[in-house]
Amino acid sequence: MKTRAITALLLTAAALTACTTTTSSSSDKPAKKPKSTPSVNMSAAEKAAGIPAEPTGAKRAELLRALAAANPDIVKYEDKAIDAARNQCSAINGGGSKVDWTASQRFTYKDVTTTEAQGKQINDALKGLKFCKV
Repeated sequence: MKTRAITALLLTAAALTACTTTTSSSSDKPAKKPKSTPSVNMSAAEKAAGIPAEPTGAKRAELLRALAAANPDIVKYEDKAIDAARNQCSAINGGGSKVDWTASQRFTYKDVTTTEAQGKQINDALKGLKFCKV
């Protein structure tokens, strides 16, 4: 039933879009083309925020091992752990005042709880691996 409703909605939207009319006379100026918005280079924005590139291969495995040493549960969700590590670098590189607490919050998700002491271990691991150098 949902599929039919969604399909009907999409068809209605397409029909409304297609039915727009424009009138033009020889004295009308040609319509300006809309300016396209420049795409944001996320890696440049991430680098400016102190977030390193996503690790791959051996570097990813090394990072996951270091995170597991602090709290084995956080690597149950590898992608979440990698994202949290990358984002934690922004706190570390930004000189935040509560980076251990921030790590404990950032690495607490789903059924995983991370303490502030484990957050300190995570930060030490990220610094020790030089992962947060951008």
